[in-house]
Amino acid sequence: MESQASCLLIENLTVSYNRIPAVHHLNLSLPAGASVGLLGPNGAGKTTLLKAIAGLLPIETGQVTFGDLASTHAVAYVPQREAVDWDFPITVQALVEMGRYSSLGLWKTYSEQDASVVKEALEITELQSLAHRQIKALSGGQQQRAFLARALAQQASVYLLDEPFTGLDANAQAGFADALCHLRDLGKLIIASHHNLASVPDLFDKVILINGELVASGSTATTFTDENIRKTFSTSIFSGHTS
Repeated sequence: MESQASCLLIENLTVSYNRIPAVHHLNLSLPAGASVGLLGPNGAGKTTLLKAIAGLLPIETGQVTFGDLASTHAVAYVPQREAVDWDFPITVQALVEMGRYSSLGLWKTYSEQDASVVKEALEITELQSLAHRQIKALSGGQQQRAFLARALAQQASVYLLDEPFTGLDANAQAGFADALCHLRDLGKLIIASHHNLASVPDLFDKVILINGELVASGSTATTFTDENIRKTFSTSIFSGHTS
């Protein structure tokens, strides 16, 4: 069941590179318990917006608030696969355990509760059998699920994913989508940038369309329309175009 509690509020957000706005004067309010597709052409500001929400980029104007949450520790960010060094020598379990570091702080030790959280994250992402495998030995879909499991271990309320379905075959995409649906059903907010327009209705219950500024946002059924796609991409959804 989707909660209508406000989980993320963005007010008059502007983020610039070298004084040139990449995202400007953007206003959004999103509930918990939603899976949201962030859509727009290349250079539209999708990654910029995700990083700004995650606190990884400075905000020029406006603010981002997370309901009653105290800090951005409640936010988990999963970068694009090409931004990750997959040759780094680490197992799946060790990677997922890294998700607990922010909650451990300087003086706390890894506890049975932390181990339980990591175990649950591996189970949700169906990686239990691969826990001791090196991440570089995983398939693309398994790698994506491993980073999602690390984000799960943070026990965040908001999950930000940058092009998580890119490069995945149909089976891997379905498995990853199932994991995201599980998070949504737990009352989490998931925002994922995405470029394959044809798969949007199957993956997301809400959409945000941006091109430097907000074009439209709302439920997929009412907002993911050909008119709004044209406004965002200057093309028809039925032309087969992807960003």
